[in-house]
Amino acid sequence: MAFFDKFKAGLNKTRSFILDAVMQTDATQTHYLDEDILDELEMALVQTDMGADCVDRLTAKLRERLAESTKYELKTAFQDLQADMLDILGPARQLQINPRRLNIILMVGVNGSGKTTTAGKLAQRWINEGNRVLLAAADTFRAAAIEQLQHWAELTGAQFVAQKEGSDPAAIVFDALKAAKARNCNAIIIDTAGRLQNKKNLMDELAKIRRVIDKEAAGCITRNLIVIDSSTGQNAVIQAQTFTEVSRVDGIVITKLDGSAKGGVALAVSAQTHKPIYLVGLGEGVDDLVDFDPEAFIASLLPSEEDLIAEDLAD
Repeated sequence: MAFFDKFKAGLNKTRSFILDAVMQTDATQTHYLDEDILDELEMALVQTDMGADCVDRLTAKLRERLAESTKYELKTAFQDLQADMLDILGPARQLQINPRRLNIILMVGVNGSGKTTTAGKLAQRWINEGNRVLLAAADTFRAAAIEQLQHWAELTGAQFVAQKEGSDPAAIVFDALKAAKARNCNAIIIDTAGRLQNKKNLMDELAKIRRVIDKEAAGCITRNLIVIDSSTGQNAVIQAQTFTEVSRVDGIVITKLDGSAKGGVALAVSAQTHKPIYLVGLGEGVDDLVDFDPEAFIASLLPSEEDLIAEDLAD
């Protein structure tokens, strides 16, 4: 499937939800934006978990333009909305390996957000690109987390480091750094536990891991990626905010964008954290973890002119 088609297919539920809301008005008859259509659009955007603040920011600009024009075409309004959303998301940012240095990725996020699966899929991608990748099972708190990551190591051909359940995560990271050097790996992906019910323990654990990395792998490139599940809506935004507060977060991975009509959460989390979205999950397959392209995302999130025409003809 082509890159843009992956986004369009993955965001079909969200796009259809927005389109249905607009088409409940007299949009097909007038083809111009008015207050009634804008109210329906505003409600639909909120219900995609875009966040009230983010939606207020976007619709306020539409209302300003509407007040300045007696005939504000609906297709033009959606084009303007796309541009405003892109301003929130910022430019595309790719998560790339520096071949001359050790690259370390710390996967953070609550349990169940898809950290371990994302770690495995990312390992597969980098191995396919010719890199030597090591997976480190530093989530020793969740039952079966070690076995799940080991399965991904076996599936992808990645190196693997773990200890028994309940072990000190920082000790596992220490072992992983030693193993990566000995095995000539240029990337380590560390799966960590996510226990938001005790922020201090989480902060202390992540800080201890970072101290080990700073001491044992000075000069490496380390990034903290928070993994959030889009289907949890505003809870995902809260999680991103909390992790940003208790630890350094360099970027975001959003999973399960294809599973619900909550695609707006990407804008909400970007607006709240001001962190780049690097990767999104658009399916269950190993190749469905893709680079986040803001333009493709927005074009797939909002109804196109062709969608509006098709609905008009159907009526």
